[in-house]
Amino acid sequence: MKVVYNAAHLLHDPHVEFETSRTHSPWEHIGRAEAIRETLQADARFAFVDPSEWGTAPIEAVHNPGLVKFMSEGWQLYNAAQPGVREVVADVFYRAALRDKMSAGREPQSILGRVGYWCFETTTPLTEGTYTAARGAVNTALSATRLVLDGESSAYGLCRPPGHHATADLYGGYCFFNNAAIAAHHIASTTGSKVTILDVDYHHGNGTQQIFYDRDDVQYVSLHGDPARAYPYSVGFADETGSGRGLGFNINHPMPARADDDLFVSALSTACEQIAAFGPAVLVVSLGLDTYITDPISDLAVTTPGMRRCGEVVRQLGLPTVVLQEGGYDVAALGANVQAWLVGLGA
Repeated sequence: MKVVYNAAHLLHDPHVEFETSRTHSPWEHIGRAEAIRETLQADARFAFVDPSEWGTAPIEAVHNPGLVKFMSEGWQLYNAAQPGVREVVADVFYRAALRDKMSAGREPQSILGRVGYWCFETTTPLTEGTYTAARGAVNTALSATRLVLDGESSAYGLCRPPGHHATADLYGGYCFFNNAAIAAHHIASTTGSKVTILDVDYHHGNGTQQIFYDRDDVQYVSLHGDPARAYPYSVGFADETGSGRGLGFNINHPMPARADDDLFVSALSTACEQIAAFGPAVLVVSLGLDTYITDPISDLAVTTPGMRRCGEVVRQLGLPTVVLQEGGYDVAALGANVQAWLVGLGA
C-alpha cells in the first residue's frame, strides 16, 4: 500500500493546550505522526510517496475563503499585536446572540476578536507553522485520493493536523481544514460519482457532518462515542439524519462506553451494509485510532487485533478506498494500530 507522508506537519508544534480548565502538553503533537511513519516504514508492505501541491482552490471549494485567509495570516497578525505569543488561543468566541441584527455575522476588525470568530473551542492553538502544516495535510489527502482515482485499490494519507472537526467556517478539535471533506468533494465534483465518508474516530466528525448534511452525493457514516458523554457533546446523535436532499444520507452510530472489539466490529458491519446500500464509487475513511482500549482521552475498548478486524470488514466492501489519518493519542500503540487496520484492509 502506498503511504503519502508530508514533513510539513512538523511545523505545527504546539507545546501547550487549554482543556478542562487546565493547561497541559497537547494530546495532538508531532510525535503521533512520527510514530506512525516509523512503524509503517519498517514494514515492506508499505511504500512511501511524497504529496503534490494542490493550492487553495480545493480547500475553498469546501471552506469559507475567509477562514483560509485568516489561517494564512492569523498567527502573524496576533503576534504583531501581542508580541512573543507562541500558541494563539481565542479570548472571546463569536455567538450570534451577542450581536444585534445589523451586525450579526460581521467579522471583527481586531485580531483578538478574529481568532474567536473562526475558532469554536480552546484546545486548538495556532502556531507559527500551523497554516503551512494544515495546507500540507490537505496536499497529503488529495495526493492519496489521486492515487486511488488513478487505479490503486487503496492508499493511506498520513494527515496531520487531522481534519474532521473543521466545519465549512470554523476550525477546532485539533483540526484546521477538513481533509476528508476536501477529498470527498474533490472526488464527487470531478468524477460525478457518489462518495461515502466512513468515520471511525472516537470523536464525532461534526465538521464533516455539517459540510455534507444537505447533500445526496456524499454519504457520511460515523461510529463514535455517544455525544451525551463525548466530545463534541452537542453533535453526533442518532437522530441526525441529514436535511433536504441529504435526508437519510447522514448516519450516526453512537457507541456505549467500553465497547469492545465484538461490539465495535458488529456496529461497523452494520455501517458497511448501509454504505453498500448507498452504492458509492469511492470510500474515504476518516481513520481515528482513539477507540483503542488505553487511549488517554477516550473510553472505548478496541484492541490492536480488533483494529485489524475493522480493516477486514471494510475490505469486504470491495471499494476503492482512501484512508486519511484523524485521531489516536496512545502514541506508544498508535503505529501498531494503524498498521493493523491497514493490513486488515489489504496492505
